[in-house]
Amino acid sequence: MKEYQAYSKEVMKHFLHPKHSGKLKDPSGVGNAGNLICGDVMQVFIKVKENKKTGKRIISDIKFQTFGCVVAIANSSMIATMAKGKSLEEALKIKKDDVLKKLGRVPPIKIHCSVLAVDALDEAIYDYMVKNDLKIPEELKKTHERIKKGLKDIEHRHREYFKLEKEIYRKK
Repeated sequence: MKEYQAYSKEVMKHFLHPKHSGKLKDPSGVGNAGNLICGDVMQVFIKVKENKKTGKRIISDIKFQTFGCVVAIANSSMIATMAKGKSLEEALKIKKDDVLKKLGRVPPIKIHCSVLAVDALDEAIYDYMVKNDLKIPEELKKTHERIKKGLKDIEHRHREYFKLEKEIYRKK
């Protein structure tokens, strides 16, 4: 009988040896994404340079910091690998299904980690566009609003938790 493995070899490779992990000095854009239910939090840093020949803005470097599970770290590593060297327009076309296809098998309950990785990248691009007074595509604006609401919910939930924790420890 063959042993079942929850994660593909590619997931384990990116988890055990993540590519592009860390923080960029003076990033062009920073994106944050998180999930209230599982507690995963991702931060993506991008460096953008203009291609002199084409005039396109290219993600010349990318790093991430992730506090999360095996799949969250693997997804962060994969999204960074996929986005590096791409134009902003090309990077915005990367979707969760693209990331999952590259990573291979993940448990269904962990698919949301791919959404988080894409969200963090989109937020970094959004941040770059705002800082550089660029026209933001409508789809990216909607994505930003959804992510921003999710992060506010996380902040609110944790704020209540920390208040409760202080009260409990004060009573002891």
